[in-house]
Amino acid sequence: MITITRVYSDENGESHFEDFEVPLKNNGDIGFLSDDEPVKSIVFREVNPSYDYDFHNAPDRQYIVLLEGGVEIETSLGEKRTFNTGSILLVEDTTGKGHKTKNIEPKLRKSIFIKL
Repeated sequence: MITITRVYSDENGESHFEDFEVPLKNNGDIGFLSDDEPVKSIVFREVNPSYDYDFHNAPDRQYIVLLEGGVEIETSLGEKRTFNTGSILLVEDTTGKGHKTKNIEPKLRKSIFIKL
């Protein structure tokens, strides 16, 4: 199983976290794989160590894979979570009150955005 944290908006526009697991199937010598999931595009990103972005919505429904550096995300209700290198997020709060994001390490943060 791969654990992913979802950031989404409810019917009142409040953002929330939800953890879910993606099942993996044994494919022998090549390892354990999930089912295919269609994607639109992929974007590679770097942000400066001082990155501290106030409330905003995700521009697209997308996975974010943290390659290097950690981040703190805060929901509109004030819940905060820290995500480190290797974390995977599914960001779906394209409407509503959005979330805050800031770097937690004094280095460039590198990530991949996979648009769905």
